[in-house]
Amino acid sequence: MLIACLLFLAAAAAVSAAAAGPALRRVSAARAFADARQGLYAVASVSEDVAYRKIKGLAVGNAEIFSVGGISATAEVANVSGGQEISAFANGTRFSRNTTMRLVAGDGASFYYGMQASAGGIDLLNTASIAGNVYSNGPVTGENSNLVKGIVVSAGSFGFIDGVHATGTVYAHTIRDSDIDGDAYYQTISGTTVGGALHPGSADQATSSLAISDEQIAEWESDAAAGGTISSPCPYKITDTATLGPKKIACDMEISGNGYALTLNGPLWIVGNLTISNGPTIKVASSLGGASVPIIADKPSNQTTSSKIELQNSAVFQGSGSTDSYVLMISHNKSAKQGGSETAIDLKNSIDGDLLVYAPHGEVLIQDSVNVKEASGYRIRLKNSAEVIYETGLANLIFTSGPSGGYMIESWKETE
Repeated sequence: MLIACLLFLAAAAAVSAAAAGPALRRVSAARAFADARQGLYAVASVSEDVAYRKIKGLAVGNAEIFSVGGISATAEVANVSGGQEISAFANGTRFSRNTTMRLVAGDGASFYYGMQASAGGIDLLNTASIAGNVYSNGPVTGENSNLVKGIVVSAGSFGFIDGVHATGTVYAHTIRDSDIDGDAYYQTISGTTVGGALHPGSADQATSSLAISDEQIAEWESDAAAGGTISSPCPYKITDTATLGPKKIACDMEISGNGYALTLNGPLWIVGNLTISNGPTIKVASSLGGASVPIIADKPSNQTTSSKIELQNSAVFQGSGSTDSYVLMISHNKSAKQGGSETAIDLKNSIDGDLLVYAPHGEVLIQDSVNVKEASGYRIRLKNSAEVIYETGLANLIFTSGPSGGYMIESWKETE
C-alpha cells in the first residue's frame, strides 16, 4: 500500500511539473511582453519630452533620462545635416527598445486640399481641372467641361455649387446643374445628376480658415529681412544665373530669361510687385533638404494696386530634389477682399513644376496650360486648361525660416 501511494505521488508530481512548465513559460512571456511595452512607453515619453523642448526652444541636455513604471529610457541628441536627431533607448533583461526621431529646422504649414478659397469662392471655366479635393467658404461654380477629381465642399449656410463635375462626394446647402459621380449632401438640389446616394436635409459644412496666418507670413518677412536688404537698382532685375535669400527686396522685382536658374537659399520679401517671365527656373537650394521656400510680395503701404505676383511664359519651379520641397508664392494684395478688381497672383502661359500659390486676401487667376500643386486664396479662378494636381506631401510641409526658425518633426520610427 505504501509503495502504491509513493508511486501515485511521484506520478502526480511528474504531471504537475509537466503542466507547470508551459504555465511558467507563459507567465514569463507575459512579463517580458509587459516589460517591452513599458519600455516602449518610456522611450516614446522621453522622445516626446525632448522633442517638445526643442520645438519650444526650452533648455535640454545632450542626454535626458525618463522613467515609466520603474523602467528608465534615455534620449541622446545629435546634430545632423539640416537639423537634429533624437535617439532614445531602453534596455531590460527581457527586451530592448530603440527609436529615432529627426527634427528639421523651420516652420510648418499643412495644405489638406488641392484648392481652398475663402468667401470669394472658386470659378472653374473652360476645361479647367483639379486632381484633389476642393474646399470653399464661398460658392463653387463651373462652366464648359470642368472636372474635379475628388470631393467638393461649399461650406456654410450660403454654400452653393453650380455647374461643377465632381468624381467624388459633394457638400453644399444648394446644388444646381452639376454632375456628381459620388454622393450629394444638401438642403436644396436641382438639375443635377448624382451617381451615388442622395442625402437631403444634410447639415451645412463648417467654414474653414486657410493654411497660413498673416502672423506666419510676417515672421517669414522678418526672416527675409534678417538676411539683408537690397534697395537698388529699382526695379531689381535678375537676368542670369544667381543665388539669393534670405533677402528683402525694397522695390519691384523682375526675373526673366530662358536657360538660367535662380537658386533660393531662404525666403524673399519683395516690397512691391514680382514678375517672372520668359523661361527661367526658380529652384530651392539642394542644401535645404526637404524644406520649402516662400517668396512674398507685400508692400504694406499699398496692398490694393501693388503687392502682386505675375508668372508667365514657361517659367519652371523646382524643389530641392528631396521629397516635399516646393516654392511657395505669396501675395498680400487685398483688392479682391475689399471689392476691387486687381488680381493678386496671375499665372498664365505654361507655368509648371513644384509650385504652390497663396493669396489669403486676394484673387488667384490660373489660366492657359498652367500646372501647380496647390492653390489657396480669398477667390480663385481657373480657366483654359489650367490644372491643379495635389500631392499628398503638402499635408505636412516644412519651410525654412531663417535665423529665428525652430524645429519640426520630420520622421519618427522604431529601430529595435
